[in-house]
Amino acid sequence: MSQLQRIAIAPSQLQQGQILLTKDQQHYLGRVLRLREGDRFIAMDGIGKWWLAQLEGEQAQVLEPLTVETELPVSITLIAALPKGNGFDEVVRCCTELGVACIAPVLSDRTLLHPSPQKLERWRRIAAEAAEQSERSFVPTILEPVAFSTELSFVNSQRYICVARGDFPHLRDCLQYKKQRDIVIAIGPEGGWTEKEVQDAIASGFQPVSLGRRILRAVTAPVVALSLITAACEV
Repeated sequence: MSQLQRIAIAPSQLQQGQILLTKDQQHYLGRVLRLREGDRFIAMDGIGKWWLAQLEGEQAQVLEPLTVETELPVSITLIAALPKGNGFDEVVRCCTELGVACIAPVLSDRTLLHPSPQKLERWRRIAAEAAEQSERSFVPTILEPVAFSTELSFVNSQRYICVARGDFPHLRDCLQYKKQRDIVIAIGPEGGWTEKEVQDAIASGFQPVSLGRRILRAVTAPVVALSLITAACEV
């Protein structure tokens, strides 16, 4: 069962025990994966449900629901200032594999990239592909990019902002996941957050933390932060 190929579908594609495959999905299953009529695969709706399905021409027959337990015991929201170039592609891919629930790209005072709507669709596609590959039950939500100041209003959650320089406790020593099931972690851009951004975050209830003594790239820091949270709570 674990060797079967997986594809993400929209919940609306499932109708009366049949999966209505899109043209792209038909091409992927038939031409890329080389599945034939009668071959089986796993369909996931990205919101927690998996099914064993059998290919039947332009659609697939649902054979049985599957139980998958691959999600973290905490819900992690990553606030990430957009790095330059295509670096955010890798952030989305790696953090999806690590179990992030929501990614909120933000524009900070030092952000150089101002993405187009096509970028957002690309990130969502990458998240879906990474969820398939890593056998996730859920595809992370990728929000539209907004100014960092508008993403500071979180309630009922642990909130951390990673600061590259300064005498702050290590994230590893601050996690209290057993007391709180929602964690928000904010990662800055190249050059780091401005002092005002850090102070505004602290005023909004964020705890400043360190990821270690070394200065990490904007695409490396989110992966390190997610890895620390995963290691702490997935035991």
